[in-house]
Amino acid sequence: SYPEETKFLRSELYKWAGDANCYDRDEPYIEVVTSPNNPDGSIRGTVVNREGGKAIHDLAYYWPQYAPITSKADHDAMLFTFSKATGHAGTRIGWAIVKDKVIAAKMVKFIEVSSIGVSREAQLRAAKVLGVIADDCLNPDLKGENFFEYGRRLMSERWGKLREVGMKSNGVFSLPKYPRDYCKFTCEYTDSNPAFAWLKSKEGLNCENLLRDESKIITRGGPSFGVDSTYTRVSMLSRDVEFELLLERLAAVKGTVNGN
Repeated sequence: SYPEETKFLRSELYKWAGDANCYDRDEPYIEVVTSPNNPDGSIRGTVVNREGGKAIHDLAYYWPQYAPITSKADHDAMLFTFSKATGHAGTRIGWAIVKDKVIAAKMVKFIEVSSIGVSREAQLRAAKVLGVIADDCLNPDLKGENFFEYGRRLMSERWGKLREVGMKSNGVFSLPKYPRDYCKFTCEYTDSNPAFAWLKSKEGLNCENLLRDESKIITRGGPSFGVDSTYTRVSMLSRDVEFELLLERLAAVKGTVNGN
């Protein structure tokens, strides 16, 4: 959504310049780094790395239930969201950690002007939930797992089930593989279990259209993310009954619908 949002604001100060890997202009720039990346779950870093530029790190998915925490987040500007950390999307709370006080003050001013401030009720709810989770991490329940460990177990189970379906799909679609890494939060080697599955259909098939037309599965196709139509993004965060239905419908996909 970054290009759409940038164009919508119609700012005279900046414009969307495309993929950072292709950026070759000798002028000031802002690089947005999403890590883990949405939609493919890969770990990203800055690629331009020139003088006169600034980086914004979108760390919405940098939580132990989705990816190994390999290092402390220590960037100049970091964005987080309550919806991905705990699932409380309806609270509509996000936050930023910013080193430069001047930039932080401008961000606060922008929020004040564009939204007339953030709901106190939402702030109190978010602070309470985060406090409970912090206490839970320090004092886990009798099961011996805290909030993030529970989430990681659930996500790991879901990814295991999805990969089983993928292996039985006769090549209709495939899933990316992620390297195991040492997580400094859990103090063990863990797998990545992204919030989205980045499905790729066999050549010649439009993956988004295929899933919609053959199995009534609504996804967001690759062109929305700057890649070809053989890719599509599927949410892994639905309720249990919905996720089981998703698996059932994916298992029934035969790849017989052209979908182009």
